[in-house]
Amino acid sequence: MLLTKPHPALTLPSASLPNPNLKAARVRPLASSAPHGRRGLRVSASSSSLAPAQAASAALNRVDVLSEALPFIQRFKGKTVVVKYGGAAMKSPELQASVIRDLVLLSCVGLRPVLVHGGGPEINSWLQRVGVEPQFRNGLRVTDALTMEVVEMVLVGKVNKQLVSLISLAGATAVGLCGKDARLLTARPSPDAAALGFVGEVTRVDPSVLHPIIASGHIPVIATVAADETGQAYNINADTAAGEIAAAIGAEKLLLITDVSGILADRDDPGSLVKEIDIAGVRRMVAEGKVGGGMIPKVGCCVRALAQGVHTASIIDGRVPHSLLLEILTDEGTGTMITG
Repeated sequence: MLLTKPHPALTLPSASLPNPNLKAARVRPLASSAPHGRRGLRVSASSSSLAPAQAASAALNRVDVLSEALPFIQRFKGKTVVVKYGGAAMKSPELQASVIRDLVLLSCVGLRPVLVHGGGPEINSWLQRVGVEPQFRNGLRVTDALTMEVVEMVLVGKVNKQLVSLISLAGATAVGLCGKDARLLTARPSPDAAALGFVGEVTRVDPSVLHPIIASGHIPVIATVAADETGQAYNINADTAAGEIAAAIGAEKLLLITDVSGILADRDDPGSLVKEIDIAGVRRMVAEGKVGGGMIPKVGCCVRALAQGVHTASIIDGRVPHSLLLEILTDEGTGTMITG
């Protein structure tokens, strides 16, 4: 099954986001010369230039948005969703903050998010600092020994801890991990190891370390560096790792946040977004050459996750503000949803 429709620029309704310029009148203490330090109360005027009726209407619209999200919140409450975070949404501080807030909001309303992250732009920046030009082959990073060192330092030591800190600042509790921790991921060399170097495949997922973290209401944040049986480190494609983790923990949804709008029926037409497609349709598009490059590992990991019991997988556009909430808490979504 393949459904397409024009894909205009998507934004959340303005009512769905709190406007920092709209501050309701608040009751504040008023300094007083009364004896014993007693304070009176005064009602401060709204700092907004909007008339009270307009402010009330904006507030009501926000409540309407929350009310419309209720069925989706009820549907996914207590369910685990695995979110792979990467692409353009990691480059922009504004989009990064938006993704983190959305993730924390999902946690607050009862979902159990697991964040699996890449860090391509950051890795590229640090490679160039040490005089190495990043190279890719079929959407995968060519990883020699020096590149592997940089990948591990950047993903595990920098990006992972930065995301943990941002989640904490947004009001939730995160636990940073990589594939090496508690043998969460075990790797082996890619079949194309001669060309790709230390790029690995996932041979085994041991999710036992994740279960108590998720059950405690914390958010696991996983960097996709893993080791083989001998301890050799490998760079694991973050899309692939997210799919394998989603399958291992029985996730309800897998969401890949990236820097493309989704699967396009015509790769040269941004307006030909495929909104929903099943596994057979994806395989047909790959065979026809309509899906290529970096999209191949993305759809491949989605198909594999679905085959192992994940209910739906979506490829969503991280350049669209609040794309994560739009995909989970609305009917429309922002990208391509793949079904079993």
